[in-house]
Amino acid sequence: MLRKLLVTAAVVASALGARAQAADTNTVNVLYAGSLVNLMERSVGPAFEKETGLQFRGYAAGSNKLANEIKGKLRRGDVFVSASPKVNAGLMGEANGNFVTWYVNFAESPLMIGYNPQSRFATAFKTKRWDQVLQEPGIRIGRTDPKLDPKGAFTVEMMTRAASFYHEPDLVQKTLGAPGNPDQVLPEEALVGRLQSGQLDAGFFYSTETSDLKIPAVAPAPELQAKASYTLTILSDAPNRDGAARFANFLLSAKGRALLKEHGVDVVRPKVSGNAQALPPSLQAVIDAAQ
Repeated sequence: MLRKLLVTAAVVASALGARAQAADTNTVNVLYAGSLVNLMERSVGPAFEKETGLQFRGYAAGSNKLANEIKGKLRRGDVFVSASPKVNAGLMGEANGNFVTWYVNFAESPLMIGYNPQSRFATAFKTKRWDQVLQEPGIRIGRTDPKLDPKGAFTVEMMTRAASFYHEPDLVQKTLGAPGNPDQVLPEEALVGRLQSGQLDAGFFYSTETSDLKIPAVAPAPELQAKASYTLTILSDAPNRDGAARFANFLLSAKGRALLKEHGVDVVRPKVSGNAQALPPSLQAVIDAAQ
């Protein structure tokens, strides 16, 4: 009787394991920069599922935060989409765990100053220089953490350049305060919602966010421009490498690039960095076709 029970348990465990493995091969886990949440969840994800029959499972956060979680083995994914090549560099090499061996730059998005059209400062953004408006008493500004998100770092860099460009040495202190100012710093995936709900008057966003979500925005002078440079890689420990390759193929295909453009992303010719020999052949073919 005991032997029969053990055999039955083994059969059940085997069946459950096979089912879990099948589920894994049908699901592609994509870790991506929070600025792409609307694009990924409402457009790319559903289109990928329709095209391939696979399930898209996305997780959005600041790129550096995601990289820290990957490096600390706190979060595992198949594909990693970041907003800065520097983030990938922190995951490359033996000292960094070899989580990334190559990445592809595929799109860009300039940093903008977005504002709530119902804010009492909305008119000022139309009539005054943006840096002057950000110094108005009582204005509520939102941004991301420069330690966890490239957008936050770009924000501090741009404001520092603006201080020199406009000859306002105390501009950064007056507008941002400390780099990690808790009155301003928010998770990237929460920033848009706070602005749209009226909890913020203004914030720093990529053009893909302001264009896609119809957020009124002001572009800084060309001399001050900072921008996201979106990259894609298949993580070295990806549980579903085949599914990851199919997602990468789709995102960089003509269909995927068209979706990026629809959401206000500036598509560029894909450029591979790192060990190009490690790319899946199917992805290399897609990249070659996009040149």
